[in-house]
Amino acid sequence: MLMKPTLMMAALVSVFSLSTTAAAAVSDNEIRIGYLADMSGPYRDPIGPKGMDAIQMAIDDFGGEINGAKIITFSADDRNNADLGSSIVRGWIDQDKVDMVTGLIASSVTLASIKLLEENNKLGLVNGAVSSSITNQHCGPNHFHWVYDTWAMSNGTASAITQEGNKSWFLLSADYSFGHALEKDVEQVVKANGGNIVGKVRHPFPSTDFASFMLQAQSSGAKVISLNNAGTDTTNAIRTASEFGITQAGQILAGMVVFSSDVRSLGLETAQGLQFTKAWYYDINPEARAWAERFKKITGTMPTMVHAGLYSSTRHYLQAVKDTGTDDTQTVRKKMMETPVNDIFAKNAYIREDGRMVHDMYLVRVKTPQESTDEDDLFEIVRTIPADKAFRPLSESVCNMVNK
Repeated sequence: MLMKPTLMMAALVSVFSLSTTAAAAVSDNEIRIGYLADMSGPYRDPIGPKGMDAIQMAIDDFGGEINGAKIITFSADDRNNADLGSSIVRGWIDQDKVDMVTGLIASSVTLASIKLLEENNKLGLVNGAVSSSITNQHCGPNHFHWVYDTWAMSNGTASAITQEGNKSWFLLSADYSFGHALEKDVEQVVKANGGNIVGKVRHPFPSTDFASFMLQAQSSGAKVISLNNAGTDTTNAIRTASEFGITQAGQILAGMVVFSSDVRSLGLETAQGLQFTKAWYYDINPEARAWAERFKKITGTMPTMVHAGLYSSTRHYLQAVKDTGTDDTQTVRKKMMETPVNDIFAKNAYIREDGRMVHDMYLVRVKTPQESTDEDDLFEIVRTIPADKAFRPLSESVCNMVNK
Protein backbone atom coordinates (compact mmCIF):
# COMPACT_ATOMS: atom_id res chain seq x y z
CA MET A 1 0.00 0.00 0.00
CA LEU A 2 1.41 3.34 -1.04
CA MET A 3 1.76 6.12 1.51
CA LYS A 4 -0.35 9.17 0.74
CA PRO A 5 1.74 12.13 -0.56
CA THR A 6 0.87 14.33 2.42
CA LEU A 7 1.86 11.62 4.92
CA MET A 8 5.03 10.85 2.99
CA MET A 9 6.00 14.52 3.00
CA ALA A 10 5.30 14.81 6.72
CA ALA A 11 7.46 11.76 7.40
CA LEU A 12 10.32 13.13 5.32
CA VAL A 13 10.09 16.50 7.06
CA SER A 14 10.12 14.75 10.43
CA VAL A 15 13.23 12.71 9.57
CA PHE A 16 14.98 15.78 8.15
CA SER A 17 14.13 17.80 11.24
CA LEU A 18 15.53 15.13 13.55
CA SER A 19 18.75 14.88 11.58
CA THR A 20 19.37 18.63 11.59
CA THR A 21 18.08 19.63 15.03
CA ALA A 22 21.54 20.16 16.52
CA ALA A 23 22.83 22.23 13.62
CA ALA A 24 19.64 24.27 13.29
CA ALA A 25 19.69 25.08 17.01
CA VAL A 26 23.01 26.87 16.61
CA SER A 27 22.37 30.30 15.10
CA ASP A 28 23.88 30.69 11.61
CA ASN A 29 25.37 27.22 12.14
CA GLU A 30 28.36 28.98 13.76
CA ILE A 31 29.36 29.57 17.37
CA ARG A 32 30.84 33.06 17.41
CA ILE A 33 33.13 34.24 20.21
CA GLY A 34 34.60 37.72 20.69
CA TYR A 35 37.77 38.29 22.73
CA LEU A 36 38.05 41.88 23.99
CA ALA A 37 41.24 42.82 25.83
CA ASP A 38 44.05 45.30 26.32
CA MET A 39 46.49 44.17 23.64
CA SER A 40 49.03 46.98 23.87
CA GLY A 41 48.81 48.66 27.28
CA PRO A 42 49.54 47.73 30.91
CA TYR A 43 47.68 44.40 30.71
CA ARG A 44 49.34 43.23 27.49
CA ASP A 45 51.80 40.80 29.15
CA PRO A 46 49.65 39.22 31.86
CA ILE A 47 46.60 38.85 29.57
CA GLY A 48 46.75 40.52 26.14
CA PRO A 49 47.28 38.63 22.85
CA LYS A 50 48.21 35.37 24.58
CA GLY A 51 44.71 35.23 26.01
CA MET A 52 43.56 34.42 22.49
CA ASP A 53 45.94 31.46 22.46
CA ALA A 54 44.28 30.14 25.64
CA ILE A 55 40.84 30.49 24.06
CA GLN A 56 42.03 28.73 20.92
CA MET A 57 43.33 25.86 23.04
CA ALA A 58 39.82 25.36 24.40
CA ILE A 59 38.39 25.50 20.88
CA ASP A 60 40.96 22.97 19.67
CA ASP A 61 39.83 20.60 22.43
CA PHE A 62 36.49 20.43 20.57
CA GLY A 63 38.10 20.03 17.17
CA GLY A 64 37.09 23.54 16.12
CA GLU A 65 33.40 22.70 15.87
CA ILE A 66 30.41 21.40 17.80
CA ASN A 67 27.78 19.21 16.17
CA GLY A 68 28.95 20.43 12.77
CA ALA A 69 28.78 24.11 13.73
CA LYS A 70 32.12 25.86 13.32
CA ILE A 71 33.57 27.92 16.17
CA ILE A 72 34.50 31.40 14.89
CA THR A 73 36.53 33.97 16.86
CA PHE A 74 36.97 37.72 16.75
CA SER A 75 39.47 39.74 18.78
CA ALA A 76 40.13 43.43 19.37
CA ASP A 77 42.23 45.85 21.42
CA ASP A 78 39.99 48.05 23.57
CA ARG A 79 42.97 50.16 24.77
CA ASN A 80 41.31 50.25 28.20
CA ASN A 81 38.80 52.74 26.83
CA ALA A 82 35.16 52.18 27.75
CA ASP A 83 33.79 54.05 24.72
CA LEU A 84 36.01 52.14 22.32
CA GLY A 85 35.32 48.83 24.02
CA SER A 86 31.54 49.23 23.99
CA SER A 87 31.70 50.33 20.34
CA ILE A 88 33.56 47.13 19.44
CA VAL A 89 31.08 44.98 21.34
CA ARG A 90 28.14 46.73 19.69
CA GLY A 91 29.67 46.06 16.26
CA TRP A 92 30.24 42.41 17.12
CA ILE A 93 26.61 42.04 18.20
CA ASP A 94 25.02 43.98 15.33
CA GLN A 95 27.27 43.01 12.43
CA ASP A 96 29.13 39.84 13.38
CA LYS A 97 26.32 38.18 15.35
CA VAL A 98 28.66 37.21 18.19
CA ASP A 99 27.12 34.82 20.72
CA MET A 100 29.60 35.28 23.58
CA VAL A 101 32.20 37.89 24.55
CA THR A 102 35.09 37.02 26.83
CA GLY A 103 38.27 38.66 28.08
CA LEU A 104 36.83 41.93 29.41
CA ILE A 105 39.88 43.26 31.24
CA ALA A 106 39.53 46.87 32.43
CA SER A 107 36.59 47.26 34.80
CA SER A 108 35.35 50.40 33.04
CA VAL A 109 35.27 48.57 29.69
CA THR A 110 33.64 45.55 31.30
CA LEU A 111 30.84 47.51 32.97
CA ALA A 112 30.00 49.23 29.67
CA SER A 113 30.16 45.93 27.76
CA ILE A 114 28.01 43.81 30.07
CA LYS A 115 25.25 46.39 29.82
CA LEU A 116 25.22 45.98 26.04
CA LEU A 117 25.33 42.19 26.34
CA GLU A 118 22.31 42.19 28.61
CA GLU A 119 20.36 44.55 26.34
CA ASN A 120 20.98 42.18 23.42
CA ASN A 121 20.72 38.90 25.38
CA LYS A 122 24.27 37.79 24.64
CA LEU A 123 26.62 36.11 27.11
CA GLY A 124 29.68 37.67 28.73
CA LEU A 125 32.47 35.70 30.45
CA VAL A 126 34.46 38.19 32.52
CA ASN A 127 38.00 36.95 33.11
CA GLY A 128 40.34 39.92 33.45
CA ALA A 129 38.34 42.63 35.23
CA VAL A 130 38.71 42.58 39.00
CA SER A 131 35.97 44.84 40.41
CA SER A 132 33.73 42.85 42.74
CA SER A 133 30.80 45.06 41.72
CA ILE A 134 30.52 43.00 38.51
CA THR A 135 28.56 40.35 40.42
CA ASN A 136 27.38 42.64 43.19
CA GLN A 137 25.90 46.05 42.27
CA HIS A 138 26.25 45.28 38.56
CA CYS A 139 25.21 41.63 38.56
CA GLY A 140 22.98 40.53 35.71
CA PRO A 141 21.47 37.55 33.89
CA ASN A 142 23.93 37.70 31.00
CA HIS A 143 27.42 37.47 32.48
CA PHE A 144 29.63 35.38 34.75
CA HIS A 145 32.74 36.51 36.65
CA TRP A 146 35.35 33.77 36.46
CA VAL A 147 38.90 34.29 37.77
CA TYR A 148 38.98 36.66 40.75
CA ASP A 149 37.57 39.89 42.12
CA THR A 150 38.62 42.70 44.44
CA TRP A 151 36.83 41.17 47.44
CA ALA A 152 38.68 37.87 47.06
CA MET A 153 42.07 39.43 46.38
CA SER A 154 41.85 41.92 49.23
CA ASN A 155 40.31 39.51 51.72
CA GLY A 156 42.94 36.86 51.14
CA THR A 157 45.95 39.16 51.34
CA ALA A 158 44.89 41.97 53.64
CA SER A 159 43.31 39.75 56.28
CA ALA A 160 46.36 37.47 56.46
CA ILE A 161 48.87 40.32 56.75
CA THR A 162 46.78 42.26 59.27
CA GLN A 163 46.22 39.18 61.41
CA GLU A 164 50.00 38.75 61.59
CA GLY A 165 50.08 42.01 63.60
CA ASN A 166 50.68 44.53 60.81
CA LYS A 167 47.93 46.98 61.72
CA SER A 168 48.80 50.27 59.98
CA TRP A 169 48.18 50.54 56.24
CA PHE A 170 48.79 53.06 53.46
CA LEU A 171 46.63 52.60 50.34
CA LEU A 172 48.08 53.37 46.89
CA SER A 173 45.31 52.96 44.30
CA ALA A 174 44.82 53.31 40.56
CA ASP A 175 42.45 56.20 39.91
CA TYR A 176 39.61 54.44 38.08
CA SER A 177 36.74 52.08 38.95
CA PHE A 178 38.91 49.00 39.53
CA GLY A 179 41.34 50.84 41.83
CA HIS A 180 38.50 52.50 43.72
CA ALA A 181 36.75 49.15 44.28
CA LEU A 182 39.96 47.49 45.46
CA GLU A 183 40.74 50.39 47.78
CA LYS A 184 37.29 50.13 49.35
CA ASP A 185 37.52 46.37 49.81
CA VAL A 186 41.04 46.52 51.31
CA GLU A 187 40.01 49.24 53.75
CA GLN A 188 37.02 47.20 54.94
CA VAL A 189 39.12 44.05 55.43
CA VAL A 190 41.89 45.88 57.30
CA LYS A 191 39.45 47.57 59.67
CA ALA A 192 37.49 44.34 60.20
CA ASN A 193 40.74 42.71 61.35
CA GLY A 194 41.63 45.47 63.82
CA GLY A 195 43.88 47.54 61.55
CA ASN A 196 43.72 51.19 60.55
CA ILE A 197 44.36 53.28 57.43
CA VAL A 198 46.96 56.00 58.01
CA GLY A 199 46.96 57.41 54.49
CA LYS A 200 45.70 57.12 50.93
CA VAL A 201 46.74 58.36 47.51
CA ARG A 202 45.50 57.63 44.00
CA HIS A 203 47.69 57.58 40.91
CA PRO A 204 46.77 58.14 37.24
CA PHE A 205 46.08 55.06 35.12
CA PRO A 206 48.40 54.01 33.67
CA SER A 207 51.40 55.61 35.37
CA THR A 208 55.16 55.34 34.99
CA ASP A 209 56.35 57.72 37.72
CA PHE A 210 55.65 56.49 41.26
CA ALA A 211 58.34 58.47 43.07
CA SER A 212 56.07 61.02 44.77
CA PHE A 213 53.49 58.37 45.68
CA MET A 214 56.07 56.09 47.25
CA LEU A 215 57.60 58.98 49.19
CA GLN A 216 54.17 59.69 50.67
CA ALA A 217 53.75 56.01 51.57
CA GLN A 218 57.23 55.89 53.09
CA SER A 219 56.75 59.04 55.18
CA SER A 220 53.36 57.85 56.44
CA GLY A 221 55.09 55.36 58.70
CA ALA A 222 52.57 52.68 57.73
CA LYS A 223 53.70 49.12 58.33
CA VAL A 224 52.03 47.96 55.09
CA ILE A 225 51.76 49.64 51.70
CA SER A 226 48.85 48.22 49.72
CA LEU A 227 49.25 48.30 45.93
CA ASN A 228 45.68 48.55 44.67
CA ASN A 229 46.57 48.39 40.99
CA ALA A 230 47.67 45.85 38.40
CA GLY A 231 49.87 45.23 35.38
CA THR A 232 52.70 47.65 34.70
CA ASP A 233 51.38 49.98 37.41
CA THR A 234 52.15 47.31 40.00
CA THR A 235 55.59 46.46 38.63
CA ASN A 236 56.55 50.13 38.35
CA ALA A 237 55.45 50.73 41.94
CA ILE A 238 57.43 47.73 43.22
CA ARG A 239 60.56 48.82 41.34
CA THR A 240 60.28 52.32 42.81
CA ALA A 241 59.83 50.90 46.31
CA SER A 242 62.97 48.81 45.81
CA GLU A 243 64.94 51.84 44.62
CA PHE A 244 63.87 53.79 47.71
CA GLY A 245 64.80 50.92 50.03
CA ILE A 246 61.26 50.79 51.39
CA THR A 247 61.08 47.05 52.04
CA GLN A 248 64.69 47.00 53.25
CA ALA A 249 63.66 49.53 55.90
CA GLY A 250 60.94 47.22 57.17
CA GLN A 251 57.75 48.31 55.41
CA ILE A 252 55.74 45.53 53.77
CA LEU A 253 54.51 45.70 50.18
CA ALA A 254 51.17 43.96 49.73
CA GLY A 255 50.28 43.36 46.10
CA MET A 256 46.56 43.00 45.55
CA VAL A 257 46.61 41.90 41.90
CA VAL A 258 49.93 40.37 40.91
CA PHE A 259 50.58 38.06 37.97
CA SER A 260 53.34 35.53 37.47
CA SER A 261 54.44 37.61 34.47
CA ASP A 262 54.90 40.58 36.83
CA VAL A 263 57.19 38.60 39.13
CA ARG A 264 59.14 37.25 36.17
CA SER A 265 59.55 40.80 34.82
CA LEU A 266 60.70 42.14 38.18
CA GLY A 267 62.99 39.24 39.01
CA LEU A 268 63.07 37.39 42.31
CA GLU A 269 65.75 39.70 43.72
CA THR A 270 63.28 42.61 43.57
CA ALA A 271 60.02 40.75 44.22
CA GLN A 272 61.13 38.24 46.87
CA GLY A 273 58.94 38.06 49.96
CA LEU A 274 55.98 39.79 48.31
CA GLN A 275 52.73 38.18 49.46
CA PHE A 276 49.50 38.21 47.53
CA THR A 277 46.47 36.13 46.61
CA LYS A 278 46.24 34.14 43.39
CA ALA A 279 43.30 32.46 41.71
CA TRP A 280 45.50 29.84 40.05
CA TYR A 281 49.11 28.79 39.70
CA TYR A 282 50.52 26.30 37.25
CA ASP A 283 52.12 24.21 40.00
CA ILE A 284 48.95 23.60 42.02
CA ASN A 285 48.72 20.07 40.59
CA PRO A 286 50.17 17.90 37.78
CA GLU A 287 47.16 18.50 35.49
CA ALA A 288 47.59 22.27 35.70
CA ARG A 289 51.32 21.93 35.05
CA ALA A 290 50.77 19.76 31.99
CA TRP A 291 48.33 22.29 30.52
CA ALA A 292 50.75 25.12 31.31
CA GLU A 293 53.56 23.34 29.49
CA ARG A 294 51.25 22.94 26.50
CA PHE A 295 50.52 26.67 26.64
CA LYS A 296 54.24 27.45 26.86
CA LYS A 297 54.97 25.42 23.73
CA ILE A 298 52.50 27.59 21.85
CA THR A 299 53.33 31.01 23.31
CA GLY A 300 56.89 30.72 24.65
CA THR A 301 55.87 31.61 28.22
CA MET A 302 54.02 30.03 31.12
CA PRO A 303 50.38 31.14 31.51
CA THR A 304 49.01 33.57 34.08
CA MET A 305 45.89 32.91 36.12
CA VAL A 306 43.80 34.87 33.60
CA HIS A 307 45.09 32.80 30.69
CA ALA A 308 44.01 29.69 32.60
CA GLY A 309 40.66 31.31 33.36
CA LEU A 310 40.08 32.16 29.70
CA TYR A 311 40.70 28.54 28.76
CA SER A 312 38.50 27.23 31.57
CA SER A 313 35.53 29.54 30.99
CA THR A 314 35.60 29.09 27.21
CA ARG A 315 35.77 25.31 27.57
CA HIS A 316 32.89 25.33 30.06
CA TYR A 317 30.84 27.46 27.67
CA LEU A 318 31.54 25.22 24.67
CA GLN A 319 30.72 22.10 26.67
CA ALA A 320 27.36 23.64 27.59
CA VAL A 321 26.67 24.40 23.93
CA LYS A 322 27.52 20.81 23.06
CA ASP A 323 25.40 19.35 25.87
CA THR A 324 22.33 21.47 25.03
CA GLY A 325 22.76 21.46 21.24
CA THR A 326 22.19 25.20 21.07
CA ASP A 327 23.93 28.55 21.48
CA ASP A 328 20.81 30.16 22.90
CA THR A 329 22.14 32.44 25.64
CA GLN A 330 19.82 31.58 28.49
CA THR A 331 19.80 27.84 27.74
CA VAL A 332 23.60 27.75 27.73
CA ARG A 333 23.81 29.96 30.82
CA LYS A 334 21.49 27.62 32.73
CA LYS A 335 23.54 24.58 31.73
CA MET A 336 26.79 26.27 32.76
CA MET A 337 25.33 27.02 36.19
CA GLU A 338 24.11 23.45 36.62
CA THR A 339 27.47 21.93 35.72
CA PRO A 340 30.35 21.88 38.25
CA VAL A 341 33.69 23.22 37.03
CA ASN A 342 36.34 20.51 37.10
CA ASP A 343 39.31 21.30 34.89
CA ILE A 344 42.87 22.61 34.96
CA PHE A 345 41.71 25.84 36.62
CA ALA A 346 39.50 24.60 39.45
CA LYS A 347 38.10 21.48 41.08
CA ASN A 348 34.55 21.17 42.43
CA ALA A 349 33.91 24.81 41.59
CA TYR A 350 30.49 26.20 40.73
CA ILE A 351 28.66 29.29 39.48
CA ARG A 352 26.47 31.07 42.04
CA GLU A 353 23.15 32.78 41.41
CA ASP A 354 24.88 36.18 41.28
CA GLY A 355 27.11 34.98 38.42
CA ARG A 356 30.24 34.56 40.54
CA MET A 357 32.26 31.42 39.74
CA VAL A 358 33.31 30.18 43.17
CA HIS A 359 36.59 28.27 43.61
CA ASP A 360 39.60 27.96 45.90
CA MET A 361 42.08 30.83 46.04
CA TYR A 362 45.73 30.72 47.17
CA LEU A 363 47.88 32.96 49.34
CA VAL A 364 51.41 32.82 47.93
CA ARG A 365 54.83 34.20 48.74
CA VAL A 366 57.45 35.04 46.12
CA LYS A 367 60.50 32.83 46.58
CA THR A 368 64.02 34.10 47.07
CA PRO A 369 66.54 33.49 44.25
CA GLN A 370 68.13 30.82 46.45
CA GLU A 371 64.82 28.95 46.92
CA SER A 372 63.94 28.89 43.22
CA THR A 373 64.97 25.83 41.22
CA ASP A 374 64.32 27.22 37.71
CA GLU A 375 62.91 30.23 35.87
CA ASP A 376 59.33 29.06 36.38
CA ASP A 377 59.66 28.24 40.09
CA LEU A 378 58.38 31.55 41.48
CA PHE A 379 55.98 30.97 44.38
CA GLU A 380 55.43 29.08 47.57
CA ILE A 381 51.76 28.43 48.34
CA VAL A 382 51.37 29.62 51.94
CA ARG A 383 47.80 28.43 52.31
CA THR A 384 44.70 27.50 50.36
CA ILE A 385 41.66 29.69 50.88
CA PRO A 386 38.57 27.43 50.57
CA ALA A 387 35.99 28.41 47.98
CA ASP A 388 33.30 29.14 50.57
CA LYS A 389 35.65 31.61 52.28
CA ALA A 390 37.32 33.09 49.22
CA PHE A 391 34.49 35.23 47.84
CA ARG A 392 31.96 37.69 49.21
CA PRO A 393 29.20 35.72 50.98
CA LEU A 394 25.75 36.01 49.43
CA SER A 395 24.46 37.27 52.77
CA GLU A 396 26.42 40.49 52.10
CA SER A 397 25.41 40.77 48.45
CA VAL A 398 23.29 43.58 47.04
CA CYS A 399 22.78 41.69 43.75
CA ASN A 400 19.09 41.80 42.80
CA MET A 401 19.23 38.17 41.63
CA VAL A 402 20.12 36.86 45.08
CA ASN A 403 17.31 35.50 47.21
CA LYS A 404 18.08 36.23 50.85
